[in-house]
Amino acid sequence: MPQVMEFKLPDLGEGLTEAEIVRWLVAVGDVVAIDQPVVEVETAKAMVEVPCPYGGVVTARFGEEGEELPVGAPLITVAVGAQSVPAGAAEATETEGSGEAPRPLIGYGSDHSRPARRRRVRPVTAAVSAPVAAPVPAAVVAAPVAPAAPVAPAGPVPVISPLVRKLAKDGGVDLRALHGSGPEGLILRADVEAALAALRAPAPAPAPAAAVAAQGERIPLKGLRGAVAEKLSRSRSEIPDATCWVDADATELMAARAAMNAVGGPKISVLALLARICTAALAKYPELNSTVDLAAKEIVRLPSVHLGFAAQTERGLVVPVVRDAQGRNPESLSAEFARLTELARSGKLAPADLTGGTFTLNNYGVFGVDGSTPIINHPEAAMLGVGRIIDKPWVHQGQLAVRKVVQLSLTFDHRVCDGGTAGGFLRYVADCVESPAVLLRSL
Repeated sequence: MPQVMEFKLPDLGEGLTEAEIVRWLVAVGDVVAIDQPVVEVETAKAMVEVPCPYGGVVTARFGEEGEELPVGAPLITVAVGAQSVPAGAAEATETEGSGEAPRPLIGYGSDHSRPARRRRVRPVTAAVSAPVAAPVPAAVVAAPVAPAAPVAPAGPVPVISPLVRKLAKDGGVDLRALHGSGPEGLILRADVEAALAALRAPAPAPAPAAAVAAQGERIPLKGLRGAVAEKLSRSRSEIPDATCWVDADATELMAARAAMNAVGGPKISVLALLARICTAALAKYPELNSTVDLAAKEIVRLPSVHLGFAAQTERGLVVPVVRDAQGRNPESLSAEFARLTELARSGKLAPADLTGGTFTLNNYGVFGVDGSTPIINHPEAAMLGVGRIIDKPWVHQGQLAVRKVVQLSLTFDHRVCDGGTAGGFLRYVADCVESPAVLLRSL
């Protein structure tokens, strides 16, 4: 007899307690291999594919797409053992039928770029979860029959197709309020489309302005947006921050970058040069590479610079972290920025890539703005903001000239240092921007 194993939502690290199901990668009846991703979830940190530690036949799934599950909640059950797999498919499970214990979960750093192997087999006879409705014949889907008796709202929603669920979710249709026209009350695509048509019907006469305002759109504050809101609120409530700023002539820095990129080899970004300047400035002013331990009433100066940088993605603003940035040259920093940015835009950053920062560099100039007063990325002690670099009139060597000017702003935790230290840090950064030779003298 096959052994039915329950796989629970694992602890994805960094204090995460829940995750939202984005997309199932397997269905009931599929054969899965050990360490094969079975579901894609979204945490407050990143999008993650979760691999299953068991090989066998999927007998049940728990949770629907869009539903949040706590860590430790069941995800799927798998029937392990050759007897659960039809002839010719046993090799897909990557397990022997000898009754050996399943292999442990392989680390989340595994390469999941390979396509997931899926194979439809007959569901096993053992009842391990709520029954799954039989597939609807294509003819039934194409031509819905007359509505059946109303379906009680209690229990699982009678929907098989994930496309129907997605159509309802995107259109704001409550599936529990629908009466399915398929066999045994199964909700079909035609049912959802009819509900959407009803929602799009002409609205009645407008309500008074006060009533309309009270019915404004409500957007759940969860996932990444919720995590950002919580962190920023905590920063504002715990950290007594202050901001200082300065305009700097970046003409020489841009000329130095052009000269470095003209000799061939990997291109060096402006962000990488600014990051290298930041690490040199933090070596001179280590107070700003620290955190405050409120419980111990201590300032903890950190030995390494784990440099966060703000990256805008379709999911929202994320802050990937470059580890040990103080030991990297501009070429290495450019490569790491490019790698992490690509992962951020594709939604493949691991939670570990988004935590552990000690100082943040925020280049909001890419949005076409000159200045800002950044909110510190709790529990760090400071953030350097960089505006756009544009041509402006500037007094250079006693003469009015057009130069490339940038505004730099430093927001800092006033508990870790006073204005003199913050001003010294910012002035050093500006001096390096205006004359890159200053940086060379400090190396």
